[in-house]
Amino acid sequence: MTPELHAPVVLDIAGTTLNADDRRRLKHPLTGGLILFARNWQSRLQLTELTSAIKQLRPDLLICVDHEGGRVQRFRTDGFTHLPPMRALGEMWMNDGKRGLGAGALDATDAATATGHVLGAELRACGVDLSFTPVLDLDHGGSSVIGDRAFHRDPRVVALLAKSLMHGLLLAGMHHCAKHFPGHGFVKADSHVDVPIDRRTLKAILADDAKPYEWLSTSLASVMPAHVIYPKVDAQPAGFSARWLKEILRQQLGFTGAIFSDDLSMAGARLIDGVEVSYADAATVALNAGCDMVLLCNQSTPGSRAVDELLDGLIDAQAQGHWQSDADSEARRLDLLPQTAPFTWDELMHSPAYQRSLERLP
Repeated sequence: MTPELHAPVVLDIAGTTLNADDRRRLKHPLTGGLILFARNWQSRLQLTELTSAIKQLRPDLLICVDHEGGRVQRFRTDGFTHLPPMRALGEMWMNDGKRGLGAGALDATDAATATGHVLGAELRACGVDLSFTPVLDLDHGGSSVIGDRAFHRDPRVVALLAKSLMHGLLLAGMHHCAKHFPGHGFVKADSHVDVPIDRRTLKAILADDAKPYEWLSTSLASVMPAHVIYPKVDAQPAGFSARWLKEILRQQLGFTGAIFSDDLSMAGARLIDGVEVSYADAATVALNAGCDMVLLCNQSTPGSRAVDELLDGLIDAQAQGHWQSDADSEARRLDLLPQTAPFTWDELMHSPAYQRSLERLP
C-alpha cells in the first residue's frame, strides 16, 4: 500500500483472536485501523499477542481503544490501573482547601498528566497505539452519556486539564483524540440510541462548548465530532457537516490534525437529511464533509455482512467518483502511529517515571 492510497475505515473484530474474516478485512486496502472493546480482552498476554498478530498483518494499522478512565475503560484487570473518571480531576481543581493560591488547580494538572501517562504507557505496553480520549465536552449536568466523563463545566478548566492529560499521553509516546466536537454535554439524549438536537446558536456554542478546541488548536492530534444536530448551524449532524468540519473546525479554529467520525452504527450516525442511509453512504458523506477516518463498531459478529458492505460500498463509491482518496488524510492517519518503542510490561513496572505517575493519580 502506498502513502497516496487513503485507508479511512476503522473496524472491529468479534473475539480475542483473529479469525479468517478478521484477517481478510484487516488486509483490505481501505482498512486503516482497528478499535478494540472489552470483548477482545482476556489478559495482558492475550491482548499483546492479539495486537502483535494485527501488526504482523499490517504494520501500518492504527490500533485504537476507548480507554478514558471511570466507566469507559475497556481493560481493568490483570495489572491495568483502574483510572478515575475525569470529573475527579475537575473536583481536585476546585479543592484548594487551606493551601490556597490555586494549589488545587496545580495539583489537578499534575494529576491529569499522571493519568495520561499511566493510561498511555499501560496501553502501549500491550501494543495499543491510540486511545480516544480526552473528552472535551462540558459538564452541563443533564447528559447521562457524558456525565462524569467530563472534566468540568468551565471550558477553561477543561482545556487545561485536557492539555495536561495529553501531555501525559505524549510521555508514553501516544497521541490522542479529543471528543465530541463541538460539544455533546449540553444535550440530554444519548446519540448511541437517539438523535440529539442542540438548538443553540453558533455564537453560543463557540463561546462555550467549542472553546477548548479553539484554545487547544495547536495541541490537538485528532478530533471526533459529535453525532448531534445543531439546526441553527447545519441540518446535518456535525460529523456529516462540511460547515462544522471544514469551515469551523479547520478554517476558523485552525485545527490541522486528523478527524474521526464517531461510530456509524450509532442511532445518530446515519441520518442524512432526516433519512437513514447505508453504512457506505454515511461513510461517503462523512469523508466528503471532512472526516479522515470513519468508524464502524460492533458489526463484526459471525454472519454479519455490515463491515464487508461498508468496504465494498466505499470501493464502488470511489469508482463512481463519489469520494476520492486523499493523500493528506492518509498522512494524518499515519502521523497518529507511535514513533517510539514502548516499554514491555516488566520494564514499565520498573520505570521511576511511571511509578511516580501512579503516586500522583487522584
